[in-house]
Amino acid sequence: MTDQRPKPLHDPDPYGTPPYGEPGPWAPAPPVQHPSVLSVPGATDAVPPAGALMGGGPGPGPYPAPGPAPAVGPAPSPAPAFPPATGAVPPASGSVPAAGPGPSPAASPATAVESGAPLGAALQTEAGSPPGMAVPPAAAPPEASPEAPSAGPAPAPGLVPGPAPAPGPAPASGPAPAPGPAPAPGPALLPGSAPLPGTTSDPALVPGPAPLPGPGPGQEQGVDPWQRYDPWAVAAGGPGAGVLQVGGGAHGDAEAERRRQARTRLVGAALALALVSGVLGGVVGAHLERNGGLNPVRLPQASAEPTGRPADSVAGIAARALPGVVTLHVSGSDDSGTGTGFVLDGLGYILTNNHVVEPAGGDGRISVVFSGGQTVPAEVVGRDSGYDLAVVRVSGVKGLKPLALGNSDNVRVGDPVVAIGAPFDLEGTVTSGIISARERPITAGGRSGDGSDVSYVDALQTDAPINPGNSGGPLLDTQGRVIGINSAIRSADDGTDSGTAGAGSIGLGFAIPINQGRRVAEELINTGKATHPVIGVTLDLDYAGDGARVGTQDGTAGSPVTAGGPADRAGIRAGDVITQVDGRPVHSGEELIVRTRAHRPGDRLSLTVERGGRARTLTLVLGSSGGD
Repeated sequence: MTDQRPKPLHDPDPYGTPPYGEPGPWAPAPPVQHPSVLSVPGATDAVPPAGALMGGGPGPGPYPAPGPAPAVGPAPSPAPAFPPATGAVPPASGSVPAAGPGPSPAASPATAVESGAPLGAALQTEAGSPPGMAVPPAAAPPEASPEAPSAGPAPAPGLVPGPAPAPGPAPASGPAPAPGPAPAPGPALLPGSAPLPGTTSDPALVPGPAPLPGPGPGQEQGVDPWQRYDPWAVAAGGPGAGVLQVGGGAHGDAEAERRRQARTRLVGAALALALVSGVLGGVVGAHLERNGGLNPVRLPQASAEPTGRPADSVAGIAARALPGVVTLHVSGSDDSGTGTGFVLDGLGYILTNNHVVEPAGGDGRISVVFSGGQTVPAEVVGRDSGYDLAVVRVSGVKGLKPLALGNSDNVRVGDPVVAIGAPFDLEGTVTSGIISARERPITAGGRSGDGSDVSYVDALQTDAPINPGNSGGPLLDTQGRVIGINSAIRSADDGTDSGTAGAGSIGLGFAIPINQGRRVAEELINTGKATHPVIGVTLDLDYAGDGARVGTQDGTAGSPVTAGGPADRAGIRAGDVITQVDGRPVHSGEELIVRTRAHRPGDRLSLTVERGGRARTLTLVLGSSGGD
């Protein structure tokens, strides 16, 4: 048996445009079959087997043989010149007309393939149907009676139907068939073309295009079967109802949700990473800032310079003087102390203050420490409490560096000075300042109670810091020469003291002029004691007026003016008030003593004396008295 199926009127679609072929280059492939190839839930119709349609007898399917075709009415309107639009959907299997009464012929001329009917009137293959599965054509339209014309169902909305057949008379006999869809349109002949073999050119015999079936059960009017497919959506007719949808739906939403969650997780991870990075960066930065970074700290420093200094600078003066300055440690049975001294010559004589060596007494011990650290014992050569000076001697020491002595009469206020000592046992301490005043009368000591240890000094005042332990140390000029012996300070708590006050320096230091110290030191070295210049009078230290008053005459104490002494020879009488010495005012008895001891015995003085309200000037030569 040869295949006499007619060939298609057009060439196969080279792009396989859906729904008749594979996806084209511009359209996505539908993931599921077209809904029209599936039976609508609830329908009982099925596609008849191919054998029943090919004339081979009834098939095993549930489809009964069709009844006799009703008479064809008036010729329908001619078919359109072109096939229906691609949006038209072939009729579903449910569009097969119900079987009529009577026997079923083996094949109808309108449906037999061997009859040479056009392809549109014979077999149709649905898109997505298995190969070889034939779909029966629509039944011929029944004859319409003039009294009751039959109207088929309206075409599906949105689809382009063919022209409806013209109404005809009703069938001669038998009940009217149930309304069904219009017959499928046959292929239209182009103008001037011959009909295909086995076909007729009579327009009355060519069925027109069949209208599309209406919505089946579970479908809504106007629903596009190609809408996005959501396998999880519930159709309007309930579970299992409705047509299948093409494409995304819930699957697309789930994919979008997954992407959205992935983006959220990615943003959260980025924020967490930024936060952790910021915290770690701050911790590391703070650690590096506190510890100087990854490399060890290298601080800038000046290069080495020559160690020499100008001779008149503090450093130059200290470098020359320190080898000749010593520290004295004194201990006795009742007291101990620390002071300073300086070398006078190469024989080992050292000058210091009397209150420094006084704690040793007659059986104490004195040790001398040189700047190089050498420590040797020393012995007292002589001392004088009135001048607060003492001389000790060391033996067996070589390479002594004696300090040069200056002239205190050449000192002027404002001259720079350097003080060296051992304040609070800190040996070799160097301080500097200026001369604040000259010939400042001070008294120091007096701790014995009888006044025997009171010293009267016409001192040099300096602001160079002097503290306990500096006593006996040198006060140097810019040439490194000794111009004074540091002896006392004015402290804030207890007034003037001989370098032993509990408080420190407040910028008021006093030094014995070196001219006086040199004379006393020579006497102590040569004779073991010092001489004091005297006027030969007894002063009234309780006098509150201005000046120094000579004591009054009484019968028990004797005359206040020493008979035959310097004052007696000059004409001074008891009760006279001395107001000036060599033209310098005197305001108290202590100040007269200070002015007198600033001279040597035998010096000539000019005194201004007031007697009975009259002032007179007297001249006298100082006498001498042995020291203690």
